[in-house]
Amino acid sequence: MEVYLVGGAVRDKLLKLPVHERDWVVVGARSEELLDQGFQQVGKDFPVFLHPDTHEEYALARKERKSGRGHTEFTVYASPEVTLEQDLARRDLTINAIAESENGTLIDPYKGVQDLEARKLRHVSEAFTEDPLRVLRVARFAARFAHFGFTVASETQQLLQQMSDSEELSHLVPERVWKEWEKALLSETPTAFLELLKSIDALPQVLPGITATDRQLQRLHRTSAFSGEAALRFACLFVEQKTPDDIKQFCRRLAIPNHYRDAATLARNNEHFITQAKLPEAESLSATLKQIDYWRRPEKLEQLLQLRAAEFSQSEQKTTIDKQHQKLRLAGEKASALSSQALQKQGFTGKALGNALREQREKILAEALV
Repeated sequence: MEVYLVGGAVRDKLLKLPVHERDWVVVGARSEELLDQGFQQVGKDFPVFLHPDTHEEYALARKERKSGRGHTEFTVYASPEVTLEQDLARRDLTINAIAESENGTLIDPYKGVQDLEARKLRHVSEAFTEDPLRVLRVARFAARFAHFGFTVASETQQLLQQMSDSEELSHLVPERVWKEWEKALLSETPTAFLELLKSIDALPQVLPGITATDRQLQRLHRTSAFSGEAALRFACLFVEQKTPDDIKQFCRRLAIPNHYRDAATLARNNEHFITQAKLPEAESLSATLKQIDYWRRPEKLEQLLQLRAAEFSQSEQKTTIDKQHQKLRLAGEKASALSSQALQKQGFTGKALGNALREQREKILAEALV
């Protein structure tokens, strides 16, 4: 029985990046041998086991064969006769098909180290086409490693185009599509994810309604440079796109969490506030604060200010925008502190109380924003 470190841990180690989790492949063993050593099997029919102490994943060397449409229909064959090279051959990219022995020797039958040095994302074999999710994985790796200069190899780009043309991507489970996109949103260059999918005409299949226009991509680039928050990066794509109902439908279709949907809806409903360099007058500003339910949920204003700051983060107006936001935060806090009880003591009730509260808040905002 031989054990090898494989996949992302080896890749990131060679790139001198932090290694957050390690995966292992076991060659020349049967399930019973691992179970006898205290390993716990993950799933009923899948040869992956958790180490009894580290809880890291150890997988028996295996081969896979596609047995249906989409990402999940595969027949797995694990046996002591399956070699390390055969196991590595089923992986997606050469940079993910490098193994390291227990003594530190690299096993690299598909020239992954060479592609790491050349900064190329290249598929291992034609078996790549059997799993349509790999299109999204390549796009996600493009987003993660673009700042290192990685690009997709021309033959892999052609293969991605063929897979998109086959419309196999339309059979992907929405939750898996979102999982890959969310990882890309958290990467260094989220625009690369959308750019690659757009280049192979895959967006209508996997993210219907996301067109990745130059304007959208530029906004995403600015926002990504400004903030690493995934929800903010997601929301900026909807500032000038879709209606609130369309956003809800889009998020429901991809099973996107509600806080992403709410951030996108907030951005769409307040396009003018986000994109205009001049703050609205006190009356309009008061209406905006009411519309976003600021008096009960002040964090909504902070989301808007972050989107607006990102919009102007690379412009000559950045300093002015920052000063505006400092004033607006203080004005909002001061207006929030206004007590309706104090107005009631002055004799205001009912509709008159609501009007007086609104007028005094507008007065506070107007004075603070001078």
